[in-house]
Amino acid sequence: MEDNPVRQPDDANGSPSAPDKRPFAGNLSKYARPALIVGALIAIVCIALLIIIFFLDSFNAATYSMTGKSVQDATDEARDIRDTYTGARIGAIVGLVVFGVVALASGVVLYLNRGTAQTEEYDDGEDVDFDDLAGQ
Repeated sequence: MEDNPVRQPDDANGSPSAPDKRPFAGNLSKYARPALIVGALIAIVCIALLIIIFFLDSFNAATYSMTGKSVQDATDEARDIRDTYTGARIGAIVGLVVFGVVALASGVVLYLNRGTAQTEEYDDGEDVDFDDLAGQ
């Protein structure tokens, strides 16, 4: 045994070179907060886009039906009106699902790692006041 007066923090087995005992999700926690923010914001934008598409579809259907025709008719014009926002609708639904899952997963990672923040040990215990900083 060595007589080392300065001891490094050890794990439960007493080995200073033991592997990191944090869960796998702990390694992802530095990416989880930005992913949660981005995922939530894009999911909200997708929801707003779906609401706008719903109102535009309703407006187009109401405008088209004023002439006595129905949007549910089998005509090419009615089909074109029904399919006007299909691409945007599918994209908004896919974006909502994907970024909703990203936000949910990052929220789970943050929840699992709550209270496990690493403490930085750079404080040498010396107090510094204004006179020290100003060089007086």
